[in-house]
Amino acid sequence: MIINIKSNKLDITPAITQYIEEKIGSLDKFIVRFESHGEATATVEINRTTNHHQHGEVYYAEVNLNVNGITIRAEQTDEDIRAAIDKVKDILKLEIGKYKDKNEIDKGIIRKEKTAE
Repeated sequence: MIINIKSNKLDITPAITQYIEEKIGSLDKFIVRFESHGEATATVEINRTTNHHQHGEVYYAEVNLNVNGITIRAEQTDEDIRAAIDKVKDILKLEIGKYKDKNEIDKGIIRKEKTAE
């Protein structure tokens, strides 16, 4: 999976970059079988929602995951950028599961074909 990281109002440190690559990169095992027409691309955008507020949900994380022409998107805000990234990862994991369920081959049909032989 290719991970692109963007930021507007927040400095991207090596520690944040590594954290994003570990968390979002861990989703690769769920989408490997859907990467038939090329590698998946995750565009991660992290920001501060405001410059003058110091407390509350001021950090924003958004991920657009492109797999086989399908875009799976998640966004979250939180008091900590790492927590926002964790929440986005959890949402993406659920959305990938929904995508898998929709595109799963009916296992009953496969079993019937094997028993007919």
